[in-house]
Amino acid sequence: MDFRSSDTITGPRSEDVLPTTATAAVKVVIVGGFGVGKTTMVGSVSEIRPLTTEETMTQAGVGVDDNVGVESKTATTVAMDFGRISLSEELILYLFGTPGQERFWFLWNGLFEGALGAVVLIDTRRLQVSFDVIGRLEERGVPFVVAVNTFPDAPHHPVEALRNALDLPDEVPIIDCDARLRASSRDVLLTLMRYLHSLAVPLA
Repeated sequence: MDFRSSDTITGPRSEDVLPTTATAAVKVVIVGGFGVGKTTMVGSVSEIRPLTTEETMTQAGVGVDDNVGVESKTATTVAMDFGRISLSEELILYLFGTPGQERFWFLWNGLFEGALGAVVLIDTRRLQVSFDVIGRLEERGVPFVVAVNTFPDAPHHPVEALRNALDLPDEVPIIDCDARLRASSRDVLLTLMRYLHSLAVPLA
């Protein structure tokens, strides 16, 4: 390869470099049905420029993907979203957003490898798309919290009504969030960390 004097090789942006104070890193997966806001959450909370694999939706998905309630959606994640957030000077979370359509679920095997826990993002207008997602997490034994993404026209349900509808144990946290807002998404991740800590440290 012919490198000319004007050619430059650049590394990562300064804001993308891992902090030197980091001593521990954990992997968290953001899951949910099609169009619930996973890419939005990763993008809003990530302190680095997020990696996304969104592609324009085509006729190939007609009759295959369930887009009821999100008919205006024009792009979809086909592999994963990736981001990073520092919860403290020492603790780093690596975030992996999964594709929502069932035809891409074969990718979950790799994405869940080594994951400490998961956030299940739900849309109360389409609760049914969350049932299989939660079932797969329970089958894998992956601990998770449920985050209710507050879409403007979404109905609000009491926590216990949601818990019953999703058939969740009492100990699984359910939290409201706005996936567009960094602070709200960060609160969801902190809720997951506290839940994971409670599982690791049994009550005396």
